[in-house]
Amino acid sequence: MSTQTAYVPSYALDEWWTPAAGTAGTEVYDASNGQTLGQVSATGLDIKAMIHHARTVGQAGLSALSLHERALILKQLALYLGEHRAVLDELNLRTGATKKDGFVDIDGGIGVLFTFSSKGRRELPNSNVIEEGPVEVLSKDGSFQGTHVFTALPGVAVQINAFNFPVWGMLEKFAPSFIAGVPTIVKPATPTGYLTEACVRLMIESGLLPAGSLQLISGSARDVLDHLDYRDMVAFTGSGSTANQLAKHSNVTEGGVRFTAETDSLNAAILGPDATEDTPEFKAFIRSVSTEVTAKAGQKCTAVRRVLVPAGFRDAVVGALAATFDERTRAGDPHAEGTTMGPLASMDQLRDVRGAVGRLVAAGGTLAYGDPELQDAVTQQGHEAASGAFMSPVVLTWDDPEAPEVHSVEAFGPVTSVIEYQDVNDAVRLAAMGGGSLVATVCSHDPAVVVALTRGIAAHHGRVHVLDRDDAKTSTGHGSPMPHLIHGGPGRAGGGEELGGTRAILHHMSRTALQGSPNMLTAITGVWHAGAHQQLAGDPAFGGSPQNVHPFRKSLAELRLGDGFVSGLRQVSREEIQAFADTTGDTFYAHTQEAAAEANPFFPGIVAHGYLLVSWAAGLFVEPAPGPVLANYGLESLRFITPVAAGDSIRVTLTAKKITPRVTDEYGEVAWDAVLHNQNGELVANYDVLTLVEKENVTYKNW
Repeated sequence: MSTQTAYVPSYALDEWWTPAAGTAGTEVYDASNGQTLGQVSATGLDIKAMIHHARTVGQAGLSALSLHERALILKQLALYLGEHRAVLDELNLRTGATKKDGFVDIDGGIGVLFTFSSKGRRELPNSNVIEEGPVEVLSKDGSFQGTHVFTALPGVAVQINAFNFPVWGMLEKFAPSFIAGVPTIVKPATPTGYLTEACVRLMIESGLLPAGSLQLISGSARDVLDHLDYRDMVAFTGSGSTANQLAKHSNVTEGGVRFTAETDSLNAAILGPDATEDTPEFKAFIRSVSTEVTAKAGQKCTAVRRVLVPAGFRDAVVGALAATFDERTRAGDPHAEGTTMGPLASMDQLRDVRGAVGRLVAAGGTLAYGDPELQDAVTQQGHEAASGAFMSPVVLTWDDPEAPEVHSVEAFGPVTSVIEYQDVNDAVRLAAMGGGSLVATVCSHDPAVVVALTRGIAAHHGRVHVLDRDDAKTSTGHGSPMPHLIHGGPGRAGGGEELGGTRAILHHMSRTALQGSPNMLTAITGVWHAGAHQQLAGDPAFGGSPQNVHPFRKSLAELRLGDGFVSGLRQVSREEIQAFADTTGDTFYAHTQEAAAEANPFFPGIVAHGYLLVSWAAGLFVEPAPGPVLANYGLESLRFITPVAAGDSIRVTLTAKKITPRVTDEYGEVAWDAVLHNQNGELVANYDVLTLVEKENVTYKNW
């Protein structure tokens, strides 16, 4: 946001937009000193046109790129944001967040881009169709088959975000949507939306994003759902009451708009009965809870709101928390030296938190530490503390652990409640009274306690964080969702799932059942299906042709799905089986002891080792001269079906199944379908051989 601009701009139809001069807007303030930073208004913004632009221009630009190409853009975007983050760091302090809080928000958001970029390129095909197997053969002769495919939603992803993570909250939704190929319209919360705007501005200025793939609404978007239909999705983070209103919109209930929500959460941290004051677990627990109370001034959907401790432990836990707050917590202006916890995001937010604490006290909570009215704060020179939304940490205790309010009223600030449980089953029951939460920490070094608590509470939580002495130093923490794993929770937590690696990407795609012939399935999915066309080199007795080029002589530019090789038969001898056993040390009785092998119901007598057969198969299909095949890097889905006894023979058919060029390298991956048959045509084994192959036959072109 430019300091000369009265309004926080929106970005619509690939242009920056502000409302007409004189339009009434909502003022936004520096959380520390009350200074006006600008106004926010979307009055006059054509949201219907933005959605149309996303569905047309945005969809066209994204679909012109493959999944891998879009994933690579995220990496480049992460690098660009990292190089130009100074403006984000400065605006972060104005939101009331400390530099450390900013690390979670800004660096966390950039880290999400890196993670999704990496996972997208490693785990997904370099195409725009993802097949979800296994294939179902629907006819006796295999000419009619079925599978499932994922393709990008043909609409727009509207992402409505909360005020507490203006950068991470946007990027954790944008990243999977972008890789999937779905344009994004971001609607940030008003109090901190100016930081989101600054991040979006950098993203646009990078020049990396296709036209129409990212738009921004600064201000109210009350009618956005009016213009959406079954092609579109809404991902909401915020209050449960707002989420419930949106979920009742007719375009959600009747029109097919996909709606997910991540909302209120009364998260718990449970101290195991074995974690007494003299244990590493007790210290780790106190450190974890105190961090969650003060990070982002407690304005985190994952913050610890309920501290469940064994009966008799309450005073020790409260005392340890109080000592930690006294020693480590100084509320104040994030610009000021010595500040460890910033103010709440706004004066309105401060009033809301104080009101929630008042309701908790009225319901039976006792203030054991802190004062919600206290504004003793470190301030930057020249600024008055009274003009900022400062508040001390607050700890409440409860004589009645079943008081409904402690399990239902969320004070969205540096506030937590300590309640006692009688036994492990009681702890499970109390944790579940939260009505569904994003995360719970279980802190114990007793496996029996951890198993009982985790199994008891898992269905009530989206994530369970197990903390003990073994992971206390390496754990990313109770309140840190990781992009590799899902973030969400059941019940009052909204029921949605975000992040989760490739799961989040698939969430922005549509699963479709696909039926057809092997040739048509191969053409649609980009994955060869058994029964589809093959061009085989090798033994004419089994369908090969000596005139066809061995597939290992072909670069990616020449190789096609269905290219392959079929070998002749190789007979297995008893002497070779024994030699393999002696050489490897694998003297399992089925390979070395005739009587014992014959007694085994699975074997006809002594049989060849499965790995011996796989090794022989490689010898049967490998083209040994240097060429575009650079390396073998593994096998997948190996299954042994029919035992091979001495005197039997095997042959192998190798077919190019999946070809994945790398965007950044001069080579790519090829997955080969490998099938072993015996002399009777019976299936012996099947698996995928994974190789790295040059895009062009460069390295060994003169060999």
